[in-house]
Amino acid sequence: MRILSILLVGFVFALTAYSAEETTSIFNGKDLTGWEGNPKLWSVEDGAITGKTGNEPHNKLKHNTFLVYKGGDVSDFEFKCKYKIVGGNSGIQYRSKVMGQGEFGPKVGGYQGDFEAGATFSGILYDEGGIAGGRGIMCGRGEKVKWNADNKKEVVGKTEKSSAELQAAIKKDDWNDLVIIANGNKLVHMINGNVTAEILDESPKALKSGVLALQIHVGPVMTVQFKEITLKKLAGSPVEKKKK
Repeated sequence: MRILSILLVGFVFALTAYSAEETTSIFNGKDLTGWEGNPKLWSVEDGAITGKTGNEPHNKLKHNTFLVYKGGDVSDFEFKCKYKIVGGNSGIQYRSKVMGQGEFGPKVGGYQGDFEAGATFSGILYDEGGIAGGRGIMCGRGEKVKWNADNKKEVVGKTEKSSAELQAAIKKDDWNDLVIIANGNKLVHMINGNVTAEILDESPKALKSGVLALQIHVGPVMTVQFKEITLKKLAGSPVEKKKK
């Protein structure tokens, strides 16, 4: 257990040592070209992708819905964006699967880098739709976690800052910087430069590749915005290259 904890402490350092393609902007700042979702819920306002719900019948959700990136599946990558949320819950789906069309637009399941207007879930890893094996909250905020080959969760350490400290660094109703790094079975979430979750997913349920999408969550009236969205595809870590 101690050895594993030491390995997980080195996640962020190790993930900076990969070779990668150039960083690509995946949102043009003007319209939703390259993205697909319900146009009654998703638009571009003030240079940001904007998702809104309300009390009108056309946008009072009965299920979670998503804006899906159409530029191809993601596997190993570094994703960055700025987000702002007023009310409700949202997140970044990655290595995910489109589960069909619902009344309010696409349904997507898989790994989710969760964030919210509240004080509990921002920065966690969540299994949306049970696609990652029905594992629910896979890593709480402030945790370092291993999912082993028996699909059992082991909390093997804590991030540098506590959950309360991480929450205190998140700006309410304002812009925050979000980073997700997925490199093989290693996953890291960061908000405003702070690591919020580190995961080593060695379960047979681990997701290797899939779609990228932005979420609007059923529940309270909400507005979520995203801007400066970039994607860097990773070419593999030095360790992986040595094994070839």
